[in-house]
Amino acid sequence: MSKPRRLDQMLASLGYGSRREAMGLVDRGNVTVRGVVVTEPEHKAISSDVLVRGEPLEAPEGLLALLHKPLGYVCTHASDEGPTIYELLPPRWLKRNPAVTSVGRLDKDTSGLLLITDQGLLVQRWTSPKALVEKIYEVEVDASLDVKLVEIFASGTVQLRGEDKPCLPACLKILGDKLATVTLTEGRYHQVRRMFASQGWHVVKLHRSRFGAYELADLKVGEHQLLPFPALP
Repeated sequence: MSKPRRLDQMLASLGYGSRREAMGLVDRGNVTVRGVVVTEPEHKAISSDVLVRGEPLEAPEGLLALLHKPLGYVCTHASDEGPTIYELLPPRWLKRNPAVTSVGRLDKDTSGLLLITDQGLLVQRWTSPKALVEKIYEVEVDASLDVKLVEIFASGTVQLRGEDKPCLPACLKILGDKLATVTLTEGRYHQVRRMFASQGWHVVKLHRSRFGAYELADLKVGEHQLLPFPALP
C-alpha cells in the first residue's frame, strides 16, 4: 500500500498540473478522499482513496504503457530532430514527476513496440546488458537472403564494425526471399541493421513486434495502451 501524501504533492507528481494548479484543484472542491470532498491541499491521503472530478488517479503507483511507434518519430524530448514519440502521448503524462521516458530506443526509421514508463528501476531492469530481454524484429533487406545467415547469426561470432566484442547468438528465421525475423537479447546501437551490414545486406525496413513478454497485438500505429504496473523489488 502506498504511503499517505499531501494532495497537492500527489496531484502535481501525477501530472495534474503544477503545485499551484494542484492546490487550486483541491481548493475548488474537485478532489474527494473516500467519497468526501477535501479542500485542504495539505491533507494527506493514499492514492487509492483519491478521486479527481469523480475519476480515480491515473497510474498512481507508476506508469507503464505500450506505444506503437510510427516511422519518422524520434525517441527524444528534443524536437530539433523531427516529431518525437512524446507528441503521441497524453499531455498529462508529460507533466509527471519522475518524467516519462522510453525503455531503450528505436531509431527514426524503425517502427514498432516501445515501452513507456516513469520508473527508472524498470528502465534499468530491462535495458541492463545482464537482463538478456528477448526482442523480436521483423526485417526486410535489399537482396535475397542466404540460408547460411541463420547459422552465422546463431554462432555468436558476428562482429560489428568498431566493436571488439562479438554479438551474442541471435535467432534468424527466414520468412521469404528478402523477409526475416531476428530475435536478440542485446540492445546495441542499430544492432539489427549493423548485423546484416556485416554480412553484406542492407536493411530497408525494420519493425519491432515484441519486447520481453510484451507484444503489439492489434495496437494501431501511433496509439498507446496503459499496462498493469509490475511489482518492483
